[in-house]
Amino acid sequence: MTDVGDRMVGALLAAGSMPATVVTLFVLRGLDLSSAGTSAFISHVLGYALLLTAATLMYRRYLTRFSTALALNEYPRVQRTVTILLGAVLGVLVSLSSVGAGAIGVSVLLVLRPRLSIARIVGSDIAHAVPLTLLAGLGHLTLGTVDIALLASLLVGSLPGIALGSVLAPRMPERLLRLLLAIVLAAVGGRLVIA
Repeated sequence: MTDVGDRMVGALLAAGSMPATVVTLFVLRGLDLSSAGTSAFISHVLGYALLLTAATLMYRRYLTRFSTALALNEYPRVQRTVTILLGAVLGVLVSLSSVGAGAIGVSVLLVLRPRLSIARIVGSDIAHAVPLTLLAGLGHLTLGTVDIALLASLLVGSLPGIALGSVLAPRMPERLLRLLLAIVLAAVGGRLVIA
């Protein structure tokens, strides 16, 4: 049996993530988002999501080996089901913390889809992450949790940063980039979990 085609990966992820995002946003709508308890919960979810992202960056090689041993590509129905469930987990994580669709999504797709090239895995993950993040962002806009001035500042800084990063990243060793990013994410995630 063959691996599920990469054209289906984004659709399978979305089949789990989009409903999970909508449900998570409805749950958030019913909570007092300004309460200390809710803020602490979201901070902890964010912290653990950052730690999980750091771990997936550091242990990607082991995930690849694990995927070969697991051989989910031999079981297409199981592979599809697990991909949809992964999408649901990513939908919840992105809606609560804005973390997850990138590094966690790619790392798990490496396990689920070992026959896809890394370029196709990254492309599928990005194609899924954009509408997922848009849906979660619009949901937070309706909840009143978006600070427009902060959003504008982030966009002003991030757009030149993306241009600079796209020039510098190919010139730097991938291992060094992953290590630096994992250290930063682990430090921030650990602080949020401990706080």
